[in-house]
Amino acid sequence: MFRQLAIIIGCLAVGEFITWLTGISVPSSIIGMLLLTFLLKVKVIKLEWVETISNFLVKNMGFFFVPPGVALMLYFDIIGKEIVPIVLATTFSTMLVLVVTGWTHIMTRKIIKRIKGKKL
Repeated sequence: MFRQLAIIIGCLAVGEFITWLTGISVPSSIIGMLLLTFLLKVKVIKLEWVETISNFLVKNMGFFFVPPGVALMLYFDIIGKEIVPIVLATTFSTMLVLVVTGWTHIMTRKIIKRIKGKKL
């Protein structure tokens, strides 16, 4: 269990170091997750090495959102005053993500079809 946790925290620490070193505005946790995914994909890290702790963390994910949810209640007055811009921004960004994801999927399928067509 210690090794599994050490691998995940190690990837997070490397992500933090990369963020600090480069100054990019991507959260270090995202970089760490991408690093862990890459290491799993190239089989530097075996899935069995992190599977148990990963399953535990996913099963208890709701627990990790309780503190931010409680902290959010402190700002209900501000949220109430700005509800229209919040709802509009959320709706617009959700629609934008859906459209861009759909277009990306369509374009990727066309490119793959074109590449496969040339190889035949």
